[in-house]
Amino acid sequence: MRRGYKALTKVLFSMKPDEVINEVIDSGLRGRGGGGFPTGKKWLFTRKAEGERKFLICNADEGDPGAFMDRAILESNPHQLIEGLIIAAYAVQAATGYIYVRAEYPLAIERLQNALDQAREKGLLGDKMLGSDFSFDIKIFPGSGAFVCGEETALITSIEGSTGLPSHRPPYPTTAGLFGKPTVINNVKTLSYIPHIMRQGAEWFKSIGTENSPGTAVFALAGKVVSTGLAEVPMGTTIRELVYDVGNGIKDEKEFKAVQIGGPSGGCLPESSLELPIDFDSLQQGGAMMGSGGIVVLKEDDCMVEIARFFLDFTQKESCGKCTFCRLGTKQMLEILTDITQGKGKPEDIDLLQELAEDIKLGSLCSLGKTAPNPVLTTIRYFRDEYEAHINEGRCPGLMCKELISYMIVPEKCSKLCDVCIGSCPTEAIYTRPDMLKAIHQDKCFKCNSCLVACPPQYKAVIRVSPPLEEQTEAEEGGNADEQ
Repeated sequence: MRRGYKALTKVLFSMKPDEVINEVIDSGLRGRGGGGFPTGKKWLFTRKAEGERKFLICNADEGDPGAFMDRAILESNPHQLIEGLIIAAYAVQAATGYIYVRAEYPLAIERLQNALDQAREKGLLGDKMLGSDFSFDIKIFPGSGAFVCGEETALITSIEGSTGLPSHRPPYPTTAGLFGKPTVINNVKTLSYIPHIMRQGAEWFKSIGTENSPGTAVFALAGKVVSTGLAEVPMGTTIRELVYDVGNGIKDEKEFKAVQIGGPSGGCLPESSLELPIDFDSLQQGGAMMGSGGIVVLKEDDCMVEIARFFLDFTQKESCGKCTFCRLGTKQMLEILTDITQGKGKPEDIDLLQELAEDIKLGSLCSLGKTAPNPVLTTIRYFRDEYEAHINEGRCPGLMCKELISYMIVPEKCSKLCDVCIGSCPTEAIYTRPDMLKAIHQDKCFKCNSCLVACPPQYKAVIRVSPPLEEQTEAEEGGNADEQ
């Protein structure tokens, strides 16, 4: 901890709590947990709330699939988070803090506990820390893995010992939170910015990013980009810069198709949005959201209907079931999307999906339900033609939906001397024609993709086609032994 906790020392001995809050307000820092609410204002509400006992909670319940930004901080630099927590507690005059962290992060919990023990040994936690008049301590609370516990009120009820279910707001946690007391809840990334702002000042922080979204943002870049991983960029960086400059472009020399931003409840933005700045307001206008910072890049042969179904399947399974609209509405939407991907869709399904989505957004209690339809709404908004192709033509443009595709071997590309595909097929669906070229029994093929993977790259004879093929007879296939 050499040279660490300088910001805390500055705060404890040269700043009053209200001065700390004003500095954070001046910096323009907005919550990095997804909502983007001004951090300083949230602190101010709790600071002004009546009652001597107040709490501070760090939300480290990182439940989005593929997101590990918080985990990286917890495992690599837990003292930065702890310092931010203590400063926040001093600002609102809270005596107890909790770090609500996923039990699936055992290494993060271990390193957090070690860091807390080190801080206590140095007098940075506990009674009258560093000889000041301020006392504060932190407890680790392992969560049980429920995605809904990332929502503030569900997280609070979980710490209180009840099932983690969202509750009505108002009252908001800032005035009546944990055990009914005023409570500040901040995300890991949000609190980790605090020591830097206290050391270098609000003006420094505002010099990065945009006017309404200052600072940087950390993203988990995943999907079909060449370089995946964590990326910290200034707010206002365009999607194109993130995908092509940071992610080094699309894999396999494919074309960019879309980007899904904001975790499983985020929106899918098309190629026309590549110049869109990544900040809270711009993403919201495009139909997406900042969320926790998960970004999934999609390429030209991804099916947008299946992508929407995939993300809705996750949020539907993670629904706590408290709200009827979320519990039953997402289930009905998922059934409709599944029918569409299986070639059973009806023309009226698109309008029905939009109607259900709006009902769920209006009738759900927490943000999980309110944002669950986003992938569906944005894929209909930007890729409606793909829905129509599935429904009206029985065709999947992305060649992903199993019920709407077939595998076939192109005779002009197949080599008579090669039978690698035959050995790769687990159902013996591939056979040799009279002309020694290979073909696939469509009624035996269950579309496992093994033949496409096995076909040598110099031939590339196995392809996927949509709509699916009818079974062919040997007479229809022909038997010209001189074709190749």
